[in-house]
Amino acid sequence: MENKKYSKKEIIRPLKVGEVVEGKVIGIGRSAVYIDLDPFGTGIIYGKEFKEAKDTLKKLNIGDKISAKIIDQETEEGFVELSIREAYQQMAWENIKEKKEKDEPVKVKITNANKGGLLTELFGIPAFLPVSQLSAQNYPRVEGGNPAQILQELQKFIGQEMEVKILDFSPKENKLILSEKAKTAQEVKSALEKYKIGDIIEGEITGISNFGAFIRFGKESPLEGLIHISELDWKLVENPAEIVKVGQKVKAKIINIDNDRVFLSLKALKDDPWKDIEKKYKKGDIIKGKVTRFRPFGALVQIEKDIQGLIHISEFNSHQEMEKTLKIGETYNFKISLVNPSERKIVLKLEK
Repeated sequence: MENKKYSKKEIIRPLKVGEVVEGKVIGIGRSAVYIDLDPFGTGIIYGKEFKEAKDTLKKLNIGDKISAKIIDQETEEGFVELSIREAYQQMAWENIKEKKEKDEPVKVKITNANKGGLLTELFGIPAFLPVSQLSAQNYPRVEGGNPAQILQELQKFIGQEMEVKILDFSPKENKLILSEKAKTAQEVKSALEKYKIGDIIEGEITGISNFGAFIRFGKESPLEGLIHISELDWKLVENPAEIVKVGQKVKAKIINIDNDRVFLSLKALKDDPWKDIEKKYKKGDIIKGKVTRFRPFGALVQIEKDIQGLIHISEFNSHQEMEKTLKIGETYNFKISLVNPSERKIVLKLEK
């Protein structure tokens, strides 16, 4: 049986808007570029599409092959209208999708920073690397969490290359979120298998923030954990720098492991000063205490080294009157009106 031969014309299917095609540059004008789309005819990049891709089009030479996206099947002049910008974007998102599916790391160059994180691009698509997704090594250590200082720390990365993974993306929303710490997640997970809740580790304080302190521990595969401000000491801590310093060697107890995050405690290794506190102090007792701080809800009073009581603002007509009656650093006689060991609370009244 004789095979039938089909001509080009018979097998040509119509081009579709949105389709990406490849062609050869056959003409370059002041405001248009012409592409041979054999066997579909000639394509043209002009108008808005030419202006938006001008820098890229300037680099083209006759004979170069390029990919472009069809935005109109036929103009009034009979050309196929093309967009190189949209084609590159579509291919970029396809590359991003492939990298995400394969969980492959990619290298990006940091172009800018804001208080929320670092700005960059991947395959020409603008991308964002949030502060929370930085590796433990690069996380900004700023005492007090001052936004201006955090931004200053982040700006140090501008111009540097980082290896990251794609955390989330959406072509429709033009959203691309990257993560540096995801790159080492498996290494951290493996290293954490050696530890369990209750273990006592020895490490070095690597950073201090307004919410706690970071500690690096482990010799073979160093890990970093967080000691929350509430776990630094039994007493009320308002500034973690009062308790620990960067570079200080400390022992801490692991109190929780959540995926790749480790939470530790210093106070868990200290004697609880509130243990049996009700045997020392009872409702109605008159004690001496030193006023240490004023707060919107009242004044804090140091009773012992790690024991503080509270005289509530309701004991005064106003905050102004409280500050007139009590002086920071002065010692007064107080009467205990409540002792609650479970909530670590002693409520006081000024003894007149």
